[in-house]
Amino acid sequence: MTFGSRHPEREELELTAEGASIAAVSSVLASAEVIILALPGAAVADLATENSAALVGKLVIDATNQMGAPVANSRAALPPSVRYARAFNTLGGENMADPVFADGPADMFFSAPEQDQQIVANVIQSVGLRPIYVGQDQEELIDALFRVWIALAIGQKRGRRLALRLLEK
Repeated sequence: MTFGSRHPEREELELTAEGASIAAVSSVLASAEVIILALPGAAVADLATENSAALVGKLVIDATNQMGAPVANSRAALPPSVRYARAFNTLGGENMADPVFADGPADMFFSAPEQDQQIVANVIQSVGLRPIYVGQDQEELIDALFRVWIALAIGQKRGRRLALRLLEK
């Protein structure tokens, strides 16, 4: 796993994942098979413009949230040539480090192209979350879940250490 940074030379950057490394954003995007966008939503357009050639045909998992905007996701800022998936935006970041609650792992709802469903599910499982696929081109549903999470965690002041769960009988 390689993290892209605008300043990979900075010594204060710390990696906690075993085998992880840091490199320049352009280098990481050029060599990556799967890209997770974990940056401010407002920065995606510049990233996409500066690196459009490197994004062609890549699976991009959009974890951004544009707080207060009519559309929370960053799909419109990306080139249409990417394989777009939406995930990792319906939990607080602190839950990613410890995604297991009293009754099991938190659920991560996601949307992805059919052919990339298993890849995205594997990425989600690799951080300890339970993947719940809602279909292709369903980022609006995922964004609705983000708004529910915000309403509960922030609006009702329940705190960021909460997760949504699909229960089946």
